[in-house]
Order: sequence, then C-alpha cells, then structure tokens
Amino acid sequence: MESGVEELMPRLLPVDDCDLAEDFDPTVPPRTPQEYLKRVQIEAARCPDVVVAQIDPKKLRKKQTVNISISGCQPAPEGYSPTLKWQQQQVANFSAVRQSLNKHRNHWRSQHLDSNVTMPKSEDEEGWKKFCLGERVYSEIDTLSDDENLGIDYIKVGFPPLLSIVSRMNQATVTSVLEYLISWFGEKKFTPELGRWLYALLACLEKPLLPEAHSLIRQLARRCSEVRVLEENKNEEQISALNLIICLVSRYFDQRDLADEPS
Repeated sequence: MESGVEELMPRLLPVDDCDLAEDFDPTVPPRTPQEYLKRVQIEAARCPDVVVAQIDPKKLRKKQTVNISISGCQPAPEGYSPTLKWQQQQVANFSAVRQSLNKHRNHWRSQHLDSNVTMPKSEDEEGWKKFCLGERVYSEIDTLSDDENLGIDYIKVGFPPLLSIVSRMNQATVTSVLEYLISWFGEKKFTPELGRWLYALLACLEKPLLPEAHSLIRQLARRCSEVRVLEENKNEEQISALNLIICLVSRYFDQRDLADEPS
C-alpha cells in the first residue's frame, strides 16, 4: 500500500518482517498465523482505492422514488370545518364497523361470490383500479348508454366493497389496493366509488400499522385536504366525505398532526 494511504488507514494488525518458508504461496490456505497475516496484507494492498458498482438498470424495480412530505393537512374551507363532536361520532361509528368486520370475517369469507365477481391478483394494479372504480370512472366516461341503464353492470360501474369481497383480502392485498387507489386519486378527482373503497380499506387495516400503511394513510389525508380546498362548487356531500377520511386517519389512526381544528 502507498505510504499516504497507510497514514490515513493505519494497520490494525502490523506484520513485521518474518521468516516465511521459501515455498510460501499466498494463493493456498495459510498454515501458520504469520502466513495468514501476510496473506491478508497482500490482499489489502491489491484492493483498488475506489470501487464502482456495475448496476444493470433493467433489474431495478419500477417506482423506486419515494416522495416524503412532513407537512400537515390544509385547513378546511371557511364554514366547512367539522366540529369536534362530529369527528368523535365518526370515530365511534368507524370503530364499531371494524369490530363487526373482525367478528364476522370468517362468516363473510365463506360466502360464495357471484359468478361475475373475479378478484384481481394482488399485484394487478390496473385490474384493481377497474374492479373498484369501474370502467366508467377509470376511463372517465361521463355518461352511460341506454342499454347500460337497464341494469347494473359492475364491470362498468365498479364492484362495491362487499363484506364477502373485503373479507377475502389479506393485509398485503389491502395495503396494495389502498396504494393503487391513492396513486390514482393523486391525479384524479374524488368520486363516490373511490370514497366507498377507501373507507372499506381503512376499516380492514390492522393496528398497529405497518410503516408502509402509515405512510399511505398520511398521504391520503393530505390529498383529501388538497382536493377539499380546490373544490369549486363546495359540494357539501363531497366535502363531508373528504372530512370523514381526514378525521379517520388523524383521530382513529392517531395521526393527530393532520387533524382538523374543531370549528
């Protein structure tokens, strides 16, 4: 090793010159402590000062960028901030729903699904978006044709979060679907179909939250607060739904820094 490197990285195990056998071969296993230390010293001297990892970009996973925000929720529009009593009542109702779901999960899981219900695989992001929101919302089609109005076509309008469906979803699937819908919501408008599924998935989340779920629900609450502020027509029903999600994330799942200040 160069003397400059040795000054920065002094030897922890200095090896003095020692009498080694004439047939000493550093490529074979050492036979004595002196040979072992000498071999380590030789290998260290051969190491380059800088090593560059060769990375194949094709093997990198997609969506590795993680945006982390520590900001809280934006305040509700004037006159639309929920009261503390209302928030406490929503938390109580939500807690009752979760208890009922846990109590009867095995019963609902055993119920047969209709023949037209095919749940996507956990990793099928596009499949879950269409399943939950329906092709009409997913494809942003404003109207239905007359034929579609004759009956409910769940492929078009989305499957509701029936207990027989959500009871079959394990925690990994619940978290994945929640991530898919929050990702969709990040660029799209809030709809009743989305609201129903977000409520149902939150009801299925087990506590204590895993770090991934913790990050997701905080992202969801902040997005709800953004949409609430940008709501041009101030639709009371929609703002109430957004208030509800923020309330559950902040007050039931203990993210108090995101809570709405009581009006």
